[in-house]
Amino acid sequence: MYHSLRDAVNDLDRTGQLLRIKVEIDGDLEAAEIHRRVFDAKGPALLFERIKSSPFQAVSNIYGTFERTHFLFRKTLPLVQKLMELKGDPTRAIKLPFRYATSLPHAWKALPRKSFFRPPVTYGQTSISKLPLIKSWPMDGGAFVTAPQVFTLPPGTSSVMKSNIGMYRIQLNGNEYLKDEEVGLHYQLHRGIGIHHRQFNESDEPFRCSIFVGGPPAHAFAAIMPMPETITEMTMAGLLAGRRFRYFKDENGHILSSDADFVITGVIDKKHKKPEGPFGDHLGYYSLIHDFPVMKIDRVYHRQDALWHFTVVGRPPQEDSSFGYLIHELVKDLTQQEFPGVLSINAVDAAGVHPLLLATAQDRYMPFREKVPEEILTIANRILGSGQTSLAKYLIIAADDEHTGVHAGDIEPFFHFVLSRIDWRRDLHFQTKTTIDTLDYSGTGWNSGSKVIMACRGPVLRTLGTNLPAEIDQIKATAVKVLTPGILAIQIRPWTTYENARQEITDLTQSLTGVSLEQFPLIVLCDDAAFLAQSFHNFLWVTFTRSNPATDIYGVGEFTMDKHWGCKGPLLIDARIKQHHAPDLLPDAKTVARVDALCAKGGPLYGHV
Repeated sequence: MYHSLRDAVNDLDRTGQLLRIKVEIDGDLEAAEIHRRVFDAKGPALLFERIKSSPFQAVSNIYGTFERTHFLFRKTLPLVQKLMELKGDPTRAIKLPFRYATSLPHAWKALPRKSFFRPPVTYGQTSISKLPLIKSWPMDGGAFVTAPQVFTLPPGTSSVMKSNIGMYRIQLNGNEYLKDEEVGLHYQLHRGIGIHHRQFNESDEPFRCSIFVGGPPAHAFAAIMPMPETITEMTMAGLLAGRRFRYFKDENGHILSSDADFVITGVIDKKHKKPEGPFGDHLGYYSLIHDFPVMKIDRVYHRQDALWHFTVVGRPPQEDSSFGYLIHELVKDLTQQEFPGVLSINAVDAAGVHPLLLATAQDRYMPFREKVPEEILTIANRILGSGQTSLAKYLIIAADDEHTGVHAGDIEPFFHFVLSRIDWRRDLHFQTKTTIDTLDYSGTGWNSGSKVIMACRGPVLRTLGTNLPAEIDQIKATAVKVLTPGILAIQIRPWTTYENARQEITDLTQSLTGVSLEQFPLIVLCDDAAFLAQSFHNFLWVTFTRSNPATDIYGVGEFTMDKHWGCKGPLLIDARIKQHHAPDLLPDAKTVARVDALCAKGGPLYGHV
């Protein structure tokens, strides 16, 4: 149970899970390039002892593997899991009193504790420009805080039990921000801070905000944990840290995390915004420049042995994938309570989380009738109407009436299960002109796009093919590949306009009518079929991050009946890069060369990547 981030880092050091980098490293691209390489190699946590132009050390990759994440929470995770079990079924405490004898007293740690004496984080003050300014990708608009805990309270209250703590990215410099005076805050749909912002717009109170960086590892995790609006993230931070969340109010009325390494305090401008971004984000592309709120800086506090905690975001999997793993470990027993009838659910990390959601469920409506999707459509609508899952763009839900054991977490077998059973004439249900994830640029505008539910129930309809159809040579394509049983990738000319795409795909589907495609219910149109064929992750990433259901789904033998769209042959998803898509994340060549030298024999990273 750690009192600080330094405690956790020292523990990793003692157990051989930390690499100390003693040479000076530039926060401008170089630290991020090192982090990515060590993460990809499943390497240790990284302590950067010297960051150029900053007096502070920095640490990253502490959650770099699921095993290390579990290690950091090894003492408290079992206790919190038991408390989650009780949340799902409180009667367990009576039925199994000995199982919960140690976990119930642990619930006391959920209550935040006020510090009455000046806490460690108030040891000193600094400025934004002296922090380790970490820039991750060449086109980023500046340096960002990538693992912040952003604290706000609604107007008219000082009770921390009503607070929101979220992980919203913070731009520290660049663009139009005044040096050491302003930072940018990027927050999206379904974020608690947005609710507070609307409330402050109707109030005369200043919109105070505190940005915590570091502290016990549980604090960063709590900032991304999906908590009910009525429960503060401080409760989860205390439970998982095994130590009550300590806080302090400074002379300007700002709440400080007593155990944080840094706290940036200020006031959010309620009316005026400034351009924020670009930023290399977790879908594997840049989120582009948009106007977002600005915070005017009051103070920047730091503790004596402060560590700047950062991570690097990019095409998944990345370090933040461990947060998804830990959330699953905590809430897996609560799935049916949140979504009755659901057996398993998986926001697919390899597809950028929000673009693709898989689920299995039981369809219990009228079991004496023909097995067609009924209850699973009700369940699907509930999923798309609930919090973070409402951001899903593709929701594929399968009924497991026969108890086959298909699971949404086993992604490739799940696709095989669905594709062998799905009926494209019946099983597609669109939502058009709706909201999608702010970071997803595949839609028709910023935050605008469409969704589709693919709801599958019934017997096996086909055997999935593994060999190219003999007649495939008759179509006009640059390349054709079998990606996995039942899925073809067809590489055609680059995308130009939607009008041209419709004509190209009309011509293609007409030529496909003469090809035996009964064993291939899904076809992905792409720019590079060989790339998709390299791995199932490549298929997931390209297909679901580069397509918008309403504009990019086509079909062989497509039809519309009573406003329902379907197709008699294979479904086609146009996953080519469109002109309005955001750029891919590519590293800087000169930075790559510098880090190559650090990784060469005799360099500080030799043997670790």
